[in-house]
Amino acid sequence: MGRFKAGDEVAVLDDSFSGRVKGIKGTTVIIETTEGFELQFEENELVKLHNTNYMKSFVSSQSISSVLREKELPKKRSFVKEKKSKKDGFVLEVDLHIEKLVPNKKGMSNYDILTLQTETAKRQIEFAIRNRMPKVVLIHGVGEGVLKAELDFLLGRYDGISFQDADYQKYGLGATEVYIKQNPGR
Repeated sequence: MGRFKAGDEVAVLDDSFSGRVKGIKGTTVIIETTEGFELQFEENELVKLHNTNYMKSFVSSQSISSVLREKELPKKRSFVKEKKSKKDGFVLEVDLHIEKLVPNKKGMSNYDILTLQTETAKRQIEFAIRNRMPKVVLIHGVGEGVLKAELDFLLGRYDGISFQDADYQKYGLGATEVYIKQNPGR
């Protein structure tokens, strides 16, 4: 039934993510990116990388001896540092433009569209909270401000979240920056 199975190498169509399939729930595919993040996508957003050779050539280009040498080195410290800086620098950007969320919006009412956009935002915010990401940018566009009002309402229901208009230089007018205060005790 599904086009993907665990272990498949996949890339995300609209994005620069690629990774490996970890699991599948219905038509939702959970992938682990090369940075080690788990992200969920719909099947139609992913493309299978049939070319597993790039993995093989990657391994063979590192000579076996250098791989073995790395295994011996106690490189825990540098690894932890690198992982952290990557995560801190990683901003989850969620484009809520309906064209990005569905292949074709024909037949969808404005209410359907708004519901899908707010559900997507909610899912991504909760994903970010679970994964302790410090910041999410919701790109909602300018429009009539209905979506922004919905998002303000949605974000206002969470504890430990603050939000403001995103950097105008970087995103233009239609984006909201969400800061997640991480509570280590939770």
